Amino acid sequence: MKKIISLILALAMMLALAACTPADNGDNGGGEGGSIYVQTNAFFAPFEYYDGTEIVGVDVEIMEKVGQKLGKDIVWQDGDFGIIIDTVKVGQLADCGAAGLTVTDERAAKVDFSTPYYTSIQYVVLPAGSDIAKKTASGVEYIVWEALAGKTIATQTDTTGWIYTDGEINATADNDYGYDGVLYGTGTTHQPMDNADVAADALGTTVDALIIDELPAKYLTSNSTKGLTCYPLYYSGAEGEADSPVEEEYAICVTKGNTELLTAINEVLAELLVEDANGQTQIEKMVMQHMGMSN
Repeated sequence: MKKIISLILALAMMLALAACTPADNGDNGGGEGGSIYVQTNAFFAPFEYYDGTEIVGVDVEIMEKVGQKLGKDIVWQDGDFGIIIDTVKVGQLADCGAAGLTVTDERAAKVDFSTPYYTSIQYVVLPAGSDIAKKTASGVEYIVWEALAGKTIATQTDTTGWIYTDGEINATADNDYGYDGVLYGTGTTHQPMDNADVAADALGTTVDALIIDELPAKYLTSNSTKGLTCYPLYYSGAEGEADSPVEEEYAICVTKGNTELLTAINEVLAELLVEDANGQTQIEKMVMQHMGMSN
């Protein structure tokens, strides 16, 4: 009797796994029929954000075109940013990840990345009346890391803003980082949060500044009723050298070995990155549209 019950339970578990795993029955990106399951974090406007109950944004438009190319539906899965890479690596619950993902060596060891489609600069979002000092060069007003010394800095957990901030506060030549962070030993506090909206709400109360990518920063400030402002974040140049922005490139990640899906994504991106007569790409037009600005 125990053997029969065990067999029934095993069969039930197998059926449950089959029901929730897109990779089965050819339902994994490059297979015949089925859907493409995309992991995201929909609090990263203009790339993905909620319009009512619907997820919209630049990445959504890109992936819809990929779905059309492959004859598949796109299924969006909204979750924590920090689980996207590992979920796509396993390849059972998601075929790819699209969330303004920055290409890093650590991430590339787990997943395959598409052609980069957008270059972003890290920005600092400040509450009204902030006393954090700014610098100006070539008509650009910006903030260097050193100006944040002694402040409480918010970031979205596991984003590159989180990685950069953690490094500059905690890195020393003697630990795993292998370099000295410019904010190490300055009394600066790092406060990671679940998403950018929560972090922005804390500005002026429990945190002094938010570090996040350029477009989400501009989106937050343009839609804020709290008088938030934002400035690009720069590294201070060595003696005799100019200060330089903290830059990164976005790409879409797929499960390693899913070459058909990766090829389709790259083909769509190649089409969208062609410049028109005015030197503007379709990606740039999508960004402007979702930022609520005219093309």
